Amino acid sequence: MKRLVALTMVLLTAGCGARIEPTAATDTVTVTNCGRQVEYATPSRVVTNDTGITELMFALGLADRMAGYVIGGGQADDVDSSPWKADFERVPNLGEQITKELVQGAKADLVFAGWNYGFSESTGFTPDALKDLGIATYQLTEACRNGVGKQRGIMPPLDALYTDLRNLGSIFGVEAKAEELIAGYQNQVSAAEKLVRHKRPKVFLYDSGLDQPFTSGRNAAPHDIIGKAGGDNIFGDLDDSWTTVGWEAVVARDPEVVLINDYADGQATTPDEKRAFLESYQPLADVPAIKDKRFFVLPYAALVESPRNPAAIEAFAKFLAES
Repeated sequence: MKRLVALTMVLLTAGCGARIEPTAATDTVTVTNCGRQVEYATPSRVVTNDTGITELMFALGLADRMAGYVIGGGQADDVDSSPWKADFERVPNLGEQITKELVQGAKADLVFAGWNYGFSESTGFTPDALKDLGIATYQLTEACRNGVGKQRGIMPPLDALYTDLRNLGSIFGVEAKAEELIAGYQNQVSAAEKLVRHKRPKVFLYDSGLDQPFTSGRNAAPHDIIGKAGGDNIFGDLDDSWTTVGWEAVVARDPEVVLINDYADGQATTPDEKRAFLESYQPLADVPAIKDKRFFVLPYAALVESPRNPAAIEAFAKFLAES
C-alpha cells in the first residue's frame, strides 16, 4: 500500500515577496488485516503480547516505537535465547497478563496481539473493546479467525509471516527493511529445502496436554516448519491453527517423529518431562516415533509465527536429513 500523506500549502503574501509554509502533516496508511481494510496513523507507543509478536517488532528495528511488551511466565527461556535479547532488556516488560487497564496505563496507541495471543472474549480484551477506548489494534495473521467458530488461520503460515512483515513495514514506514527480511527468510527456507530427502516422515507436533494433546493444524507455524523441513504434519488436514485432538487420532496416524514444543504449560512442563510422558504412555508404545525415540525440540518462539520460523525450518531439516 502506498503511504498517503495529506499536506496543505498556504501562500502568504507580505510586502513585495511571498513565502510558502506547510501546515501540519497527517500520515496514514491502509493495510488488509484479517480480511479487513484498516487505516493506521503511524504508532509511537505500541504494546505487544507474546514473544513471537514482540520479536516481529524487534526484527523490523521498531523497539523505539514500543511502550512495552507482555509475555507469559512460561516464555522466560525464549527471552534468554532470543536473537533480540538486548531489545527485550531495554523495552519495558509490562507483565504476564495483558488487560485494558495495562495498555491504558502504558498510554498505548496500538496493541499488536492475536486471538488466543492476548485477544479473548472471555477476558473482554478484544479489538472492539480497545477501539471503544481509542486504541488501535493489529491482529496477528496466523491467529485471524477463518469464519468457522473460533478456528484460526486464513493462509499458509509462512505467507502469514510475510504478510505481517509487509503490513508492519507499511504502517511504520520501514518497507525496505521488511522486504530485506522476507528475502533473507525465503533464501534460508530454500536452502533448507535442499536438504529434504525423498522419503518424508510423518511428524506429530506435541505442544502439551496429558489427557488430550494440543497440536498444530495446517494454519499454525509448525505445519510449514515440518513441511518445508521435509516431513508431513499428521494433522495437516485440520483447517485450524493450534488445536486439541485425541490420543486415539495420534496412534491411528502413526507418527515417525515427534516435534516437541519447549513451552512450560500444563503438568509436563519441560521437554524432558514431555518426552518421558510420551515414552511411558502405554497407548503410544507401538508408535514408530516412540519405539525409535525420534524426538526433536524447538523453543516456543520458533513454533509460533515469528522471525525465528525460517531458522526453525533449517534446524529441523538438518535433523530429519541426519536421523
